[in-house]
Amino acid sequence: MDSQLLEINLFGACSVRESAAEGFEITGAKHKALLVLLATAPFGRRTRAFLQETLWGVACYDTGRQSLRRALADIKSIMGGSFGELVTSTNSDVTLDLSRVTFVGRPGQGVFLEGLDIRESGFGQWLAGIRQNPRQLDGLFSLASCSGGASVLPTIAVLPFRAIADDIADATISDWLAEEICRSLSRSRLLSVISHLSCRELARTSIDIPQVRSTLRADFCVAGSLRRSAGRILLDADFIDVRSGRILWTRQIGSPVEGFFQAVEEGIAAIVAAIGAAIADEALNHVASRRLTDVEDHRLVIAGVRLMNRSTLHDLARARELLEEAVRRAPYVAETHAWLGKWYFLSVFNGWSTDTVAETQRGIDSTARALDLSPDNAFCLTIDGLAHNNLLKRLDVAEHRYKTALAINPNEALSLLLRGALHAFRDEGQEAVRCVDRARRLSPIDPFRYFYESLSATAYLSAGAYESALELAESSLLLNDRHVSTLRAKIVALHNLDRGEELRLAGRQLRRHMPDFKIDDYLRSHPASDSKFGRKAVAAFTAAGLS
Repeated sequence: MDSQLLEINLFGACSVRESAAEGFEITGAKHKALLVLLATAPFGRRTRAFLQETLWGVACYDTGRQSLRRALADIKSIMGGSFGELVTSTNSDVTLDLSRVTFVGRPGQGVFLEGLDIRESGFGQWLAGIRQNPRQLDGLFSLASCSGGASVLPTIAVLPFRAIADDIADATISDWLAEEICRSLSRSRLLSVISHLSCRELARTSIDIPQVRSTLRADFCVAGSLRRSAGRILLDADFIDVRSGRILWTRQIGSPVEGFFQAVEEGIAAIVAAIGAAIADEALNHVASRRLTDVEDHRLVIAGVRLMNRSTLHDLARARELLEEAVRRAPYVAETHAWLGKWYFLSVFNGWSTDTVAETQRGIDSTARALDLSPDNAFCLTIDGLAHNNLLKRLDVAEHRYKTALAINPNEALSLLLRGALHAFRDEGQEAVRCVDRARRLSPIDPFRYFYESLSATAYLSAGAYESALELAESSLLLNDRHVSTLRAKIVALHNLDRGEELRLAGRQLRRHMPDFKIDDYLRSHPASDSKFGRKAVAAFTAAGLS
């Protein structure tokens, strides 16, 4: 059986029919409207209350409930056995499996839901909102990254390394090294990486830098050569700014032939980390002396995210400006909205915000917009989970978001990290450590290394490994000494290690960065406040002289 069961045309005359030829077709106006409302919702899910009010009005709740039940029964009768594969419902929601739906037609190819006339005002208002800006549905057609707007991520190509000797084994090793570097880079949410197959195809002929720019549209590339010398295999790699042709750095990794494949993993990680650092530093240098309107598109997000790693309020404010500009230039790129949402969540959770209610709502609005554009984007799901976990204390919703994200992409490092923190808050220390350790291995170039180490410290606290927790917290603080969560983790570790003088010093440090810190506020707002982890933290805060 085909995986796609339902075909929906949203632009021009609305149609809802089975994907197979000669299959069923939904013809009733409200039946079509019901399925369209589900199809255009994040995760394909709407509440029964929303559907009832939108399609049958608010005058009589019981009438709306009965009408919705009857409409679902009618659709089930028309679809037959396919209904159970497409639609699920509970007492509170109705969900359409979007993975089984194909959308035909595109914005600009007709009026949205032309001729679908539903008299209820709620549906009319919803319809008018979509027609005013139909491109908000780009995510349904997987156009978030190719809708013709600005590219706000730097694009990098890793060209197959040239084997100096005319040797088939060396050529194979050269190609494999480029492929491994490409795979590692592709785990970053801050880079757009050209596929290895595309780079290999280009490398079949002689390569020059203008050709890399024009053919692959890359901003940066990695190139180099592999050779043998005195019983060793040596890789010389250059990292190049494609626009200027300038070499930003060169690196060499090498090993005796016998142990090359065992030793090369560390060398690849070093190259990948150096690439990430060079692109981020170059972006920061670019934005430092330029007005916002003069910043090039592909530097906006990476510079904004990098500045979130800084410890001054000026840098944090600049980060927000850059991310808001990225959203303005590329409004249909889902992950840009998610990054902006993350800025708001960090601002609130770390005590930087002067209006926590407003910024919490702006963050939630940003992640909702991201999921509207790309409902199955693992990163966007993860950031939405972060909001529910840290700000709304909805650990159940957060866990569902992380699970969904990891089902889509098992190597989503941030999902693993945040799921590890969730396990820690539930006193599931060993599982927390397993998650955060894997997250750090999968994220060699993340500019939020301090964040990864901070939450890893939290995981190790939950497991009772206080020395390791302290080491991670102190390493994190070297990168960002204003991160309040890390300071709290350090205080808990010091208390449980019985290092009283350092504990009180850390308490004073936290007080300097967050003068209005109160244990009562922690108990009221922190997702772990009701757990053993939370009680352990309160005891440490009290011992540190915090009230």
